[in-house]
Amino acid sequence: MLSINSYTPTSLLSDQTQNNVVDFLFKQLEQYGDPKENIRKALNYALGVDDKPGGYVIVGEVEGAIMGVVIVNITGMTGYIPENILVYIATHKDGRGKGYGKSLMQTAIDVTEGSIALHVEPENSAKRLYEKLGFTNKYLEMRLQK
Repeated sequence: MLSINSYTPTSLLSDQTQNNVVDFLFKQLEQYGDPKENIRKALNYALGVDDKPGGYVIVGEVEGAIMGVVIVNITGMTGYIPENILVYIATHKDGRGKGYGKSLMQTAIDVTEGSIALHVEPENSAKRLYEKLGFTNKYLEMRLQK
């Protein structure tokens, strides 16, 4: 049974759990991942470190082992940009296909206030889950890397 806990800037998340979350995301995101330092930045932002707006860290565990993580950052904007951006979601490779991702996503939707944006690669199999949960593709994202 998946046990889900949500953490915010006002709730405690131990240093060890933070390290475990970063390591988990780094490993489980596979080809869709980022370097650990970027994952740590998103985690710190969600936890309100350095007076950032904060967000949510949602951790799903089975018998004390992390089986999934979601990080949502509050954008601080309303109306013209969604109020929240889902930065990371991953489930453990051994837990895929068991509904953990859907449970984590539903928890993220339930605890956030306002709209949620996320980025997903077109070939990512999770895209179908997002669509089932009501996410739509309104824009084509373009970036200029400097």
